[in-house]
Amino acid sequence: MEITPKSLAALTGGSVDGDENAVINGFAKIEEAKTGDLSFIANPKYSHYIHTTNATAVLVGKDFETEGKVSPTLIRVDDPYATLALLLRMIEDMKPKPEGVEQPSFVSEGVELPEHVYVGAFAYIGKNVKLGKNVKIYPQVYIGDDCVIGDDSIIRAGVKIYEGCKIGSRCIIHSGAVIGADGFGFAPKDGKFEKIPQTGIVVIEDDVEIGANTTIDRATFGCTTVGSGTKLDNLIMVAHNVKIGENNVFASQTGIAGSTQIGNNNMIGGQCGFAGHIKVGNYNEIGAQSGIPNNVGDRNRLMGYPAIEARQFAKNQVYIKNLGKLYEELKNIKK
Repeated sequence: MEITPKSLAALTGGSVDGDENAVINGFAKIEEAKTGDLSFIANPKYSHYIHTTNATAVLVGKDFETEGKVSPTLIRVDDPYATLALLLRMIEDMKPKPEGVEQPSFVSEGVELPEHVYVGAFAYIGKNVKLGKNVKIYPQVYIGDDCVIGDDSIIRAGVKIYEGCKIGSRCIIHSGAVIGADGFGFAPKDGKFEKIPQTGIVVIEDDVEIGANTTIDRATFGCTTVGSGTKLDNLIMVAHNVKIGENNVFASQTGIAGSTQIGNNNMIGGQCGFAGHIKVGNYNEIGAQSGIPNNVGDRNRLMGYPAIEARQFAKNQVYIKNLGKLYEELKNIKK
């Protein structure tokens, strides 16, 4: 790939400060870039690298200011991070995509394979499975009976999708994820725990991305749901009968206990834990390692366990840090 800042500005609606005909042939972080690379600055704390980077061109905001002359060409855009994502998607779309059925693999009799479908080696596709156009099923994937996978979805190597589950269009499920395993349901009886059959399914709506080794359990009855546009990181646990709304982002190692409902447009940090049978509203920001034991409304910024308003949590941490000093002062006062 070779492109110029002038061409990039035309693609992205930006403007150029510097050599508009410089040659760009790669991407790199701004502190690691070399000649020929395009980089970006979206976070102000990286702004100082503009004076030391070896990048040929840098995507910056339209209001980005520099002290004195800088070496790289600046491509000014509305949102550098979103623009970088757009460019990377364009490059990814240009790469050749696999098609056809590799052998050995198993496709049950009667399953239709629409145009541009790919089935990798050692994949298994069960009875009555319905696949959309351009679905990519990589090697060693298991798709159980009666599953549905929508158009343009990508199922990466080693994913397991249990029977009856439904995956929407343009979803990406990464390696090692398990969709539709039994929920953790056991009834105590005579000093033992008897298994409660999990008869429901999992429904993943459109444009969802599910990270590697994430697990989403099937419902006891009904369905466990992940709403459209939601993104789940690696190593996340979603228990049975959970309802997750649209356009949420969950960082790694978060756990959501059974029957909890989470609304739309929430941002959840890593290692958060949600108790079961609670409701979380919309547009919340929950800091890493927070514990959510009770219902949460809308537009909160929470942190800690049990989670409290983030600014109060920060103040509390200062108080805790000073407890030793306060204790010594109290001892002196008593004396």
